[in-house]
Amino acid sequence: MNLNLGDIQFDERQVRVIGKGNKERILPVGRMALEWLGKWLKVRGTLAGPDEPALFVSKQQRRISHRSVQLRLAQWGGRQALSSHIHPHKLRHSFATHMLESSGDLRAVQELLGHADLATTQIYTHLDFQHLAKAYDQAHPRAKRSKDEDV
Repeated sequence: MNLNLGDIQFDERQVRVIGKGNKERILPVGRMALEWLGKWLKVRGTLAGPDEPALFVSKQQRRISHRSVQLRLAQWGGRQALSSHIHPHKLRHSFATHMLESSGDLRAVQELLGHADLATTQIYTHLDFQHLAKAYDQAHPRAKRSKDEDV
């Protein structure tokens, strides 16, 4: 929730994110997300203080907290009668899993998540082993040995 107004690049359809270890990444932003951000920005000015750089603010005219987002997601999950607890990190897991299931591109998911090690991405995603092994074989240059190599 540390996004600032200047982190969104509408014309480039991307966002600048600072992750763990103060690592900066530039990530794509979809058309619908940009559309809803545009709608939010039209009302944000009525809530934010004049010098507030935060993209998302509360009625108190300050940056919303991580805890506030956690609570709102948990409340939403409760209203939807979901069987599991919903939290921001679960959205990250779901995103990674769906990206990998639909594309099979383990390297792309690794880059979007900002993982230095491909093994972290493998552990992070919740896929059956066969699907994961197939994606790994397609992504890793040494995952498959040639027929001529000795075992």
